[in-house]
Amino acid sequence: MSAAHSGQTAGHPTPSGGRKRIRVLIVDDSALVRQLLTRMLSLATDIEVVGTAADAHAAREKIKQLNPDVLTLDVEMPLMDGITFLRNLMRLRPMPVVMVSSLTERGADVTLDALALGAVDYLAKPKLDLAATFTDYSNELIAKIRIAATASVRALEPGRSPLAPGPARTVEDATPPHGGTRHLRTTSRLIAMGASTGGTEAIKHVLTGLAADSPAVVIAQHIPKAFSGPFAARLNERCALTVCEAQDGQQILAGHAYIAPGDRHLRVRRDGARYVCRLDDGEPVNRHKPSIDVLFRSVADQCGPNAIGVLLTGMGKDGARGLKEMLDSGSRTVVQDEASSVVWGMPGEAVALGAAQAVLPLEQIAARVCALAEQR
Repeated sequence: MSAAHSGQTAGHPTPSGGRKRIRVLIVDDSALVRQLLTRMLSLATDIEVVGTAADAHAAREKIKQLNPDVLTLDVEMPLMDGITFLRNLMRLRPMPVVMVSSLTERGADVTLDALALGAVDYLAKPKLDLAATFTDYSNELIAKIRIAATASVRALEPGRSPLAPGPARTVEDATPPHGGTRHLRTTSRLIAMGASTGGTEAIKHVLTGLAADSPAVVIAQHIPKAFSGPFAARLNERCALTVCEAQDGQQILAGHAYIAPGDRHLRVRRDGARYVCRLDDGEPVNRHKPSIDVLFRSVADQCGPNAIGVLLTGMGKDGARGLKEMLDSGSRTVVQDEASSVVWGMPGEAVALGAAQAVLPLEQIAARVCALAEQR
């Protein structure tokens, strides 16, 4: 299926409700991994593994035969790698795909490539010794398959190359021209942004629309620890802003964006006339660390009317209440609309709470944030 999934809800109907189950095709060159994933998904009454494939060529034929709703796809496979297969799939027969990769630096880069091509989500390769974590891993896999089945998936446009590197960043990109009228602002304006499923591409889209002299941006994206550093580095190559993984005590500067590490909450604290990043290893909030609510609440408390809150695509409710607290403190707030979201969970919840002053397509959010930043 493609965009038709967007009309379903996160709690996919079970067979007892008279609705068909989520049909899954597992693609992995490891027979053991195929067996493990099949066994795990068999625990869910609303999911049916309709087939498995050991390589991309077998997967192509089984997609035609079985018409699955969701695909799990290995990154490294013989004959054709997962990225090449995904690129072809999203161009010719777009469907929800969950990537299964190792949580290594290389695995992170390849998985981010997959998300750029249109994969909905990703999951770490299951460890061979799963005795202690079988239940937790099974629950996570089942949850991601259910989310993927609700996702709005779009075809990869012919000729579009989302993996091509952006224009090389130069000193001129990061600093205003000498003698010009634009200067790095020293005001306390701050942009706080949160995202989950589909968020890596949504964040990239917004940040690449911001100029080098934009207010500072602090970001909480639900992402593993192994991914947050490579994600920040990738954004830094493509944006006029300087993008980095946040460090505890780091001063927050205009023209910079700070990504929360994948295993820490990020908070903003005022230190005299400046803002600084504070990281902590507290308990997950809304089952997430970093939590968007944690970031937004700190911004509401420390920045108030000087802040702009942006909530992008994602499953669940994290960030919605924090965005409402930002609005109540005087911040301006923007959320991504349903049509452009991969999953309209968090933005939809923010709208339901009355936390959104503007609900916009992804391609309009950067311009609106810039306009709000110019207001005094």
